[in-house]
Amino acid sequence: MKILKKLIITGAVSSFLLASAVAQAASSAEIVHDALNDSARQSGDAADDARRMPLEVLAFAGIEEGMTILELEAGAGYYTEILSRAVGSNGSVIMQNPPSFDSFSGEAVQARLANNRLSNVTFSRVNFDQIEAANNSVDIVTWILGPHELWFEAGGQNLGDPEDTFAHIARVLKPGGVFLAVDHNADPGSGKEIGGTLHRIYEGHIADLAEGAGLSLLRSSDIHANENDPLDIGVFDPSIQGRTDKFVLLYQK
Repeated sequence: MKILKKLIITGAVSSFLLASAVAQAASSAEIVHDALNDSARQSGDAADDARRMPLEVLAFAGIEEGMTILELEAGAGYYTEILSRAVGSNGSVIMQNPPSFDSFSGEAVQARLANNRLSNVTFSRVNFDQIEAANNSVDIVTWILGPHELWFEAGGQNLGDPEDTFAHIARVLKPGGVFLAVDHNADPGSGKEIGGTLHRIYEGHIADLAEGAGLSLLRSSDIHANENDPLDIGVFDPSIQGRTDKFVLLYQK
């Protein structure tokens, strides 16, 4: 119970809200646990579980069976696989990557989705400010280790206007739906441009965009915190790779 409380809430909340959030996280944790232990899960993914902490992250977000999930910047699909199995046959997942990511993860995505092995997943190959989902149609939008990409130009191409991107996130969420943002944190005094160099972003910049789009912070978590991260070196530096300090924020429409 103490661990679940830590996953869910940062700051003072009423005992009723805390009890409700803890109960939701417990239910979500069971669903994600089953997804992680599904024998049909793509081989090799489990090796990343300890580092990525998908059970804790998705329990914090409150994922449930039957939900519609928009996964921004899905990459090779590590989280796609878990989300697909967690929401079940009555749920659906939109797996999104920008076209310029084809050279990084195109073949991995094809292998992940080959032979309709994740039948509730559709692939959306668009930039972040061109989200392909209907208004008020999504229960959770996830963006895990990716918001900083709004200031990264892959192959010299911009991946989406930040304000337009967050307007789309708010547009597609159902009333009461949530947006999960996880990324490598940066020094509070840093500019947004380091998203394209250090592949980090200060959480306050993401908070400004989310709140500017009409979303409200529901809760935050320190599950990915690392006080030993200097916050001013690239995330691929051997001294910190895989162990960066990360913010975990949940916003609600």
